[in-house]
Amino acid sequence: MHIGSSNMADKENGRIMAFLWVGLAYFLTAVIAPLIILKLKGGNIAFWTYPTKGWQWSLIAGTLGAIGALGVLLAFGKMSSPAFVPVIMSIIFAGAPMVNALVSTTKEGNWAYVRWPFVLGIALAAVGGYMITKHAPKPPKTEAVAEVSNS
Repeated sequence: MHIGSSNMADKENGRIMAFLWVGLAYFLTAVIAPLIILKLKGGNIAFWTYPTKGWQWSLIAGTLGAIGALGVLLAFGKMSSPAFVPVIMSIIFAGAPMVNALVSTTKEGNWAYVRWPFVLGIALAAVGGYMITKHAPKPPKTEAVAEVSNS
């Protein structure tokens, strides 16, 4: 998406313009494709008749995901350097599975069945996200560059 937004030739609005196209891609992938698959498999394509609790939870989850994606996009626009992109992405891609694991385990009431590899996996994801965030490659500060060039 970064390349797409860079090629929109609009520094102020390029990210939002690219996000619009991402939304179109999601529509094609997440609306049209499932309708075709359901039709081919003889499933119910009258999605407005689906059970209320099922579509409501799905709609809420999808909306929150889209809001999160928009938030990330807006955060990228406020970064002082593109070097911070891996930092944000590591927080998201390490954080999301941890949140999902904790929420699902709590929601399903499965804490009594948790074994040490599960806890270790969450801890490793947390440590990995922290390590990537803390030690992300960054260009040297101008003072360090001046010292190196004077040597």
